[in-house]
Amino acid sequence: MNKRKEGAKYERIAEGYLLDQGYRIIARNFRCRTAEIDLIARDGKYLVFLEVKERSGCALGYAGEAVDGRKQARILAAARFYLHRFHIDPQMPVRFDVVCIDKGKLRLIRNAFLYRE
Repeated sequence: MNKRKEGAKYERIAEGYLLDQGYRIIARNFRCRTAEIDLIARDGKYLVFLEVKERSGCALGYAGEAVDGRKQARILAAARFYLHRFHIDPQMPVRFDVVCIDKGKLRLIRNAFLYRE
């Protein structure tokens, strides 16, 4: 299976998990010049930008470790673009969550990193 198909498979798994957690998915695979955001959802009053990471083993570390500072900066830039493009109210509370899938086990990290202006 190629990386894109495999990624899509894990994003669908994460989406089902998030729906069970009460999230409402509003966008999938939002792309801009700098990055892609896997899922965008509403969770209560929050607009949530979600990254999905999967690791089948520990050789490359745990899934959450892959969302390093560089990856966070790219997601933040894409989120800023999304907010601007769709004229989202600047007062809208925003959150960045990560869905980690390690050896098939799902874990949700809410507020995985902070929104920085």
